[in-house]
Amino acid sequence: MSKLLDRMSEFLAHRKGLLPIIGLFLILVNLLIQFIFPGNFLATTNLFLHVGLIVAIFGLMLSWAL
Repeated sequence: MSKLLDRMSEFLAHRKGLLPIIGLFLILVNLLIQFIFPGNFLATTNLFLHVGLIVAIFGLMLSWAL
């Protein structure tokens, strides 16, 4: 577990904007799902919106710390 965390921190230290971009992409995917599949489980729960928001905020906090 420690080796995985070390490798991830080294990878993300050089790519500080990767997690916020992934979070924004997930939020846009949620917007598209709202229009394409309006009655779907993913559209009613806004799953990608919530996951994307958490990933983007975590990425901003992590990039500030690195």
